[in-house]
Amino acid sequence: MQTEVMFAGFGGQGILLSGKILAEAAMDKDLEVAWVPSYGPEMRGGTAYCTVVISDKPIGSPIIRNPMHLVAMNRPSLEKFAAAVKPGGVVLVNSSLIAVTSERDDVDELRVPVTEIAKGLGNPRAANIVALGAFVARSRILDFEVIQAAVRKEFEKKKHFIEMNLAALEEGRKAATP
Repeated sequence: MQTEVMFAGFGGQGILLSGKILAEAAMDKDLEVAWVPSYGPEMRGGTAYCTVVISDKPIGSPIIRNPMHLVAMNRPSLEKFAAAVKPGGVVLVNSSLIAVTSERDDVDELRVPVTEIAKGLGNPRAANIVALGAFVARSRILDFEVIQAAVRKEFEKKKHFIEMNLAALEEGRKAATP
């Protein structure tokens, strides 16, 4: 089993962190993982994306042209990457910032107002964690408890962020499941 996830959005939206948390969660389950970050020279406000490859066998190449899944946090990212997603994959769309759809009927498009949900939690910067929670819940790429543990581990040196980020994960899960 190998699956690939592309996280994409503006720099400053926590795109690379979301991918890193997913990658570390998969490593904690003894899976093979490749995490490849990429961002434009502008950093904050520029384009940022990363690919996470998860497999139960050695990964032949971390470079992926057609990921199984996409988490699009802004419209340019959706427009640039949605067509490359493999049929049957999950395309999570931040509907707070993206009014259009992927125009794909062969993927599971999940529209979640992640920015608005994060604002409702009191921290708009947690939108990436809301999106991560929604994506993991919908794709079932890992057990939800594994991603919760990875969030705890990521913020263990900043304990005051743990509960808020766990709440953001949970709100994402609620938004992704009927």
